[in-house]
Amino acid sequence: MLTEIVPNLYLLRLPLPFALNHVNVYLLRDEQGWTVVDAGLHTPAAEATWQEGLAALNINPQHIHTIVLTHFHPDHFGMAGWLYQHSGATVFLSPREIELAEEVWIRRADHDDPSLHHFLRHGMPSDLVKQVVGAIATLRAATRPHPPLTPLLPGSRLTLGGRSFIAIHAPGHSDGQLIFYAPDEQLALVGDQVLLKISPHIGVWPESEPDPLRKYLASLAELSTLSVTLALSGHGKPITDWKTRITELQQHHQERLAAMLHAVQNGAETAFAVAQQVFDVERFTPHEARFAIAETIAHLDMLVADGLITRHTAEIVRYTP
Repeated sequence: MLTEIVPNLYLLRLPLPFALNHVNVYLLRDEQGWTVVDAGLHTPAAEATWQEGLAALNINPQHIHTIVLTHFHPDHFGMAGWLYQHSGATVFLSPREIELAEEVWIRRADHDDPSLHHFLRHGMPSDLVKQVVGAIATLRAATRPHPPLTPLLPGSRLTLGGRSFIAIHAPGHSDGQLIFYAPDEQLALVGDQVLLKISPHIGVWPESEPDPLRKYLASLAELSTLSVTLALSGHGKPITDWKTRITELQQHHQERLAAMLHAVQNGAETAFAVAQQVFDVERFTPHEARFAIAETIAHLDMLVADGLITRHTAEIVRYTP
């Protein structure tokens, strides 16, 4: 699906093979050609959708001069190399996200994935852990080929499609995620930091910096001060009531923290056991299960840091009131 959102700014919706079945990428036109913001997951279906979108806009791939990635997750990073091969465009990503992309998508291809130990330590059954690691390997393959990456620093001012944007560090969903704010138009390209109908995933992974949920909530508080009349996100429809949606996300995480505290108080000792009380884990795919456990760990870590529960670190990480 291709939609012109505002003049010279188009949304292209690419398919994903998950319950969340699409990702939004954006194409911005200027006098020199085109900028792409985010790229999609590299699958045959996404390739076909890209080709249809480029044809609909009469874009020769070599007209694409810039590719900007909000973060390294595979549904945003995955097709950057394919686009680079066809266009030769400069591919920008924040320094921290470059580190993460190199660690997760390149170096781990030749070594045991630390996700195996990570999820086992948090109580996930070994058969499910093996499925999860297999799912991650499949995603790693869907990020190839990898493009050369140029660092984009938080705070940078850049012109995308003739519009002046500020790159804002928006951590939590991913350590070094950048979103892009055009104050003159009160327009924001917000990656996965704020979504309209679902809560962005905030999880702890082997590569994560500490306490991502606290960082996410702090980021939301800062972002709520921006004047935004239109926010374009990585999934779902545009957001037109910015402050209300941020308030809803803040409330969601307070409720989730309370639910997980209640689970620990009622005897759930591992992150997997807590997740079983809060989510319908038994019905989840391995892809969904890993997100549920990672999100549970993030909330439990914040409860530990706030002194509301205690973490006991041994072969299996356990939590008590």
